[in-house]
Amino acid sequence: MLVYLDCDPGIDDALALGYLLAHPAVDLALVGSVSGNTDADTAARNARDLLELFGRPDIPVAVGRTDFLTHPYAGGAPHVHGDNGIGGVELPRGSAAFAAGSAADELIALARARPGELHVLAIGPLTNLAVALEREPALAGLVADVVIMGGAALAPGNVTAAAEANIHNDPEAAAAVFAADWDVTIVPLDATMFQRFEQADLDALQAEGPRARALGRMLHTYYAFYRQHFGRPSSALHDPLAAAVLTGEAVVSSAARVPVVVDTSDGPGRGQTIAELRGRYRPVAPHHPDGVRIVFDIAEPFAPQLLARLLSL
Repeated sequence: MLVYLDCDPGIDDALALGYLLAHPAVDLALVGSVSGNTDADTAARNARDLLELFGRPDIPVAVGRTDFLTHPYAGGAPHVHGDNGIGGVELPRGSAAFAAGSAADELIALARARPGELHVLAIGPLTNLAVALEREPALAGLVADVVIMGGAALAPGNVTAAAEANIHNDPEAAAAVFAADWDVTIVPLDATMFQRFEQADLDALQAEGPRARALGRMLHTYYAFYRQHFGRPSSALHDPLAAAVLTGEAVVSSAARVPVVVDTSDGPGRGQTIAELRGRYRPVAPHHPDGVRIVFDIAEPFAPQLLARLLSL
């Protein structure tokens, strides 16, 4: 499976990157950075340093846009991910050069070189994907599918009452990505907030080698943030769950393919993903072939699979 990863590392991005590298069926061809949890330049450095840590400095990293489509980057989420995006952990600097082109341009080049083969995993704001679609109108037809960590269909948001962070950061980009003629799956808060790492998972990482221990040190910051939500040290598995939906290792037990509209207003609903879910009351919910597939639930807890992958790095 040929994969392009668009990310904003980000502690859960680091887990997702480790998961992809540990999965034997994944050929991670390119990583693009985007502003979100931190700015795009810092995110690119974090991605490069993580690839060095995981023994894969050969995978190119392309720097994406710092600002969003209609407004500037405003500082990220240091209260969630730490001042450097990865929980304050200082990794040895990777020595590989960044890709020559921007994340959007490198994505386009890869899709053109391998038409129909490329799977796109976007676990940050969707700015790069929207820019790539604008620059190459044929891009949607060159990509096999797109899996996105983002949105909240029936669940509350995590930055406002209505909106999830990745969509809220650049709702105009999300609207463009959802409207394009490609196969889109979103893994929203409805699913990710119920897949969690607990203290035992952190202990297991800290008992292993330097790669797992580095992830464990990052998770201390993430656990401290999520304690206010879950009442105990633990964390939601947002980005790695989306990665596992892409690979098929996380088996989807409940989903719907429906039209989705993104609120791009400046009102209190900005960034909300409004899904046409009224048909779910019927015995057999209607299927909209041109809609967005929304994942609501996973058949089995994902944490054991993720932990096993990370311990194998």
